[in-house]
Amino acid sequence: MAQIRIQNVRKEFGAFTAVRSSTFTIEDGEFFMLLGPSGCGKTTTLRMMAGLELPTSGEIFIDGEEIGMKPASKRDIAFVFQMFALYPHMNVRKNISYPLVSQGMKREEVKTRVQEVARILKIENILDRPVGGLSGGDRQRVALGRAIVRQPKAFFMDEPLGALDAEFREHMAEELRALHDRMGATTVYVTHDQLEAMQMGDKIVVMNHGVVEQFGKPQQIYDWPATKFVAQFIGSPSMNFLDFEGMIGIGGKSVDLGEAKIEVPAAREGRAGKLTLGVRPEHVRFATESAYRGRVTAVEYLGTTQIVTLRSSHGDLKARIPSDRPVREGELVGLAFDARTLSLFDAETGKALRSDANDGVLGHG
Repeated sequence: MAQIRIQNVRKEFGAFTAVRSSTFTIEDGEFFMLLGPSGCGKTTTLRMMAGLELPTSGEIFIDGEEIGMKPASKRDIAFVFQMFALYPHMNVRKNISYPLVSQGMKREEVKTRVQEVARILKIENILDRPVGGLSGGDRQRVALGRAIVRQPKAFFMDEPLGALDAEFREHMAEELRALHDRMGATTVYVTHDQLEAMQMGDKIVVMNHGVVEQFGKPQQIYDWPATKFVAQFIGSPSMNFLDFEGMIGIGGKSVDLGEAKIEVPAAREGRAGKLTLGVRPEHVRFATESAYRGRVTAVEYLGTTQIVTLRSSHGDLKARIPSDRPVREGELVGLAFDARTLSLFDAETGKALRSDANDGVLGHG
């Protein structure tokens, strides 16, 4: 398969800049996720890798070869679209075999490859059926089969599960990841669904307004967000933010929130002014002895857990706690946080003050 390297890639459409100097590396055999909201530049980045768009500046390497200005036909990649893009007048077998037939491959080799792909995707029984009558899931398998049969260096997928219903989408995500593991392929996958990215990806790039905000392993991004945007975009419910003004000295390990002194990770650099403390809902603990208080404004029952919304002197926040803990609206409770789970951000730039695990993974903007 292939290593893919993106170096200072920029894409402009007239006066609009869709991608701003992105730099990251996709290692050989990785399942790599391009994640972000609509319009963030993730699909444009994928299309530049595939040769469907040419970069305004920067370099794109596949296996060490610079291919940024090469046409798609010269890149030895396969692209899977959200809307399947199948040939409706052909049956399943002909749809899958079409790339090989168009290359002039011998009939017996085509037959062997199609049968092997059909076995991997478990669609042997529908090879001679027309694609028009297939379910969404089967059509997606056919689209995947047409990509796999070419045995390319890399697979590029643009929200391939987006047209499926929620339950079947989750099932297909598991199948797609298992297929990747069996083949050892380099796969680049675009999605706006952070749960899908966390479930499937070896590495994730998080993009926003054309900028790579962060890239790294899923747990690294979840535990050590490099910016407030990443902290808010990853996780459900998203990270809580408590705003305050104060001074974090170099090596400082606590901040003052009203009457309470909250222990935090040691700051990488001294900083004074408007700061933001970040804490995920599952890391908020009810503690009667805590001086930091919050008043319950809403309770959502979720079976084994409940989401409790609280109002504090530094902003609203949510706590995910066991459902057997009695909570009533209007109750005033003490709130405690574990310093090891907290993040600190500059309130104006949105960048994390300290995240040693993130050093070297913040994108270029």
